[in-house]
Order: sequence, then structure tokens, then C-alpha cells
Amino acid sequence: MPLSMYQASVPVLTRGLGVLSDLLAKGEAHARDAGVDPAAMVAARLAPDMFPLSGQVQRASDTAKYAAARLTGGSGPSLADEETTFQDLRLRCTRTVSYLETVTPEALEGSEAREITFGGGALKATLSGDAYLLTFALPNFFFHVTTAYDILRHLGVPLGKIDYLGMHDRT
Repeated sequence: MPLSMYQASVPVLTRGLGVLSDLLAKGEAHARDAGVDPAAMVAARLAPDMFPLSGQVQRASDTAKYAAARLTGGSGPSLADEETTFQDLRLRCTRTVSYLETVTPEALEGSEAREITFGGGALKATLSGDAYLLTFALPNFFFHVTTAYDILRHLGVPLGKIDYLGMHDRT
């Protein structure tokens, strides 16, 4: 049986948001244990022209919900970018996962051929659904998850590759 658009999207995005939420929990625990200001961690960035940790989580969330919405021809929930705490960011991940859990395999049937237009201005693009998922949505999602991991790691949070891969929960 060939890989479906559902299998390549919803479970992957859901799992990635779960991993991101776990990384944030470790960041929050590190702040508490090390006496570091959690607000400063949430506002931290790797470079001046990059989003802070909060923005990385928000963009990962947006990419996941927009991918599902665009591929199904529907609309995802509107989430304001107001998160200022680790708890807020983890709740955003939970809310995004809750939305993804409403997307059924049937809703994505045929979405590989759906024409997806996204972006704006010079960055506006139109791709087939499969090209959109595989060459934009998933790479963009993992860019932001990876950057969130990198910010936390840079701040001294004891994370490793196993944490990023979410392998700690496997037996």
C-alpha cells in the first residue's frame, strides 16, 4: 500500500509538536532548577534577525495547522501570537495537536493533486499538494522545531539528539 498524504502529514506533525512540547517542558525545568529567568529564555534568539523561541514555536504551530487546512481545503484555528511563558507555548502545541486530531484520512484523499497557493509578494507560490507538503510544509515545520531545540540547547538546557528525535518514549 502506498504512503498516503495523511500518513505523511498529520501523524508526523502531531508527533513533532509532541516532541516540541517535551523540549519546552525540559526548558522550563532547566529554568526552574538553574534559577534562570524563564521569560528571558522564551524571548531568546540565536541571531538578531531570527524569531525568538516563542516565535519558533508559533511558526511550527502555524505551519502544521496551515498545512492541514490547505491540504483539506478547510481552515485551521486562529491562534494569536501572544505566548510569553513555557506553559503558554506548550498549550499552543496542545491546541494545534487538537486541531490536527480532527483531520481524517478521508479529508486528505486526493490532496496530493490539490493546487496549493501560499505566501505573498515575491514569496507567493503555487504547488501541487504533494509538492507543497514535501518541499515546503514539512521542511519549514522541522526548521522551526530544530531552531527551538537549538535555542534551548544554546541556553544550557540538557538536551540531546534522543530528545529531538523523541526516542526517549520508545521501549
